[in-house]
Amino acid sequence: MPSSAAVDTEPRPLHRYGAVRARSLALAGPLSAEDQQIQSMPDVSPTKWHLAHTTWFFETFVLQPHVSGYRPFDERFGYLFNSYYEAVGERWARSARGLLSRPSLETVHDYRAHVDRALARLIVDIPQEAWLAVAPLVDLGLHHEQQHQELILMDILHVLSINPLAPAYDRTWASAPAMPADQAWRRIDGGLVEVGHGAPGFAFDNEGPRHKAWLDPFLIADRPVSCGEYRAFVQDGGYQRPELWLSDGWVTRQREAWRSPLYWRETAAGVWNEFTLSGLAPLEPAQPVRHVSFYEADAFARWAGKRLCTEAEWETAAAQGALAHGGLVWEWTGSPYAPYPGYRPPAGAIGEYNGKFMSGQMVLRGGCFATPQGHIRDTYRNFFPPSARWAFNGFRLTDDA
Repeated sequence: MPSSAAVDTEPRPLHRYGAVRARSLALAGPLSAEDQQIQSMPDVSPTKWHLAHTTWFFETFVLQPHVSGYRPFDERFGYLFNSYYEAVGERWARSARGLLSRPSLETVHDYRAHVDRALARLIVDIPQEAWLAVAPLVDLGLHHEQQHQELILMDILHVLSINPLAPAYDRTWASAPAMPADQAWRRIDGGLVEVGHGAPGFAFDNEGPRHKAWLDPFLIADRPVSCGEYRAFVQDGGYQRPELWLSDGWVTRQREAWRSPLYWRETAAGVWNEFTLSGLAPLEPAQPVRHVSFYEADAFARWAGKRLCTEAEWETAAAQGALAHGGLVWEWTGSPYAPYPGYRPPAGAIGEYNGKFMSGQMVLRGGCFATPQGHIRDTYRNFFPPSARWAFNGFRLTDDA
């Protein structure tokens, strides 16, 4: 369960609830109903499904257990829009979400409105003693929806990228700010440090408990690796040199025929473009490279004679203010996603939120340009399989001091 030490003294989050829910609809605003139906690969979910699933989360974990007499909008939606909660019941296959032409997008909007009305009444009317038990679940639901807001953008980018017309999500979408051409290095002395969430306020359960870790001195780049730097790796044959790659990474590179980051496009004249939320555009060398897997990040680090930092190194450097140009891309670390010492998942179905994925994944830190405001913390532990490329993933280099 998330940390919620300040819940009993904070005002009830009616305005925040409305703002978060409205932002999801605003993100879907530039998209047609047809856009919101498509699933371009098993890891991508249709926008319509995201809008329904986040609503199902509030209905399932807040309204049904805590509002006497609440009537679900449609009993069948539990099967359609459950993501992975085994304790809740059976569910429609993730890889087939794009086949759900019904319910219609209009019906999904009606579903959201139905749940929003019920949540608003609960937030306003529930007695204070009962609110203290419900508030952490509402808070978790809001942060869960913010996670899906980022997923809406990364998923629709993949959907649009496979269209030969190369349609833009939003032509006015701003690019990430340019970074300095020269990379500086920050020394972190290391020693015995504390990492993990331990302060008041929200955190996902996998961010704690706070614990001690030993770090040797290290150097960390003050910014992520840029597109220009990564292009040099590509041009130097980085994708054809097996000595740079982990074994699983090399097998994956061969099988998937990788030769550049996911959305890079090379013209017949040898000019690189990148497909972005604002459409196809010339590659910008000073922007952080993104849409690379852990395998690609690790191979680049070997090529550069460096390495990826551990998540404890990243968090310590961030706490000391050593990481400039953060929040542009999620940054791969060299740490596998595993429980912290003393971690125990919450009881019940909510315990499936993070804990059961602690195998076969790698940790990313820092947030990205698509991460909602107020949803980034130094202790935030994002995680993806090492082959994942459709997320807004980049990296920064580290070296031993």
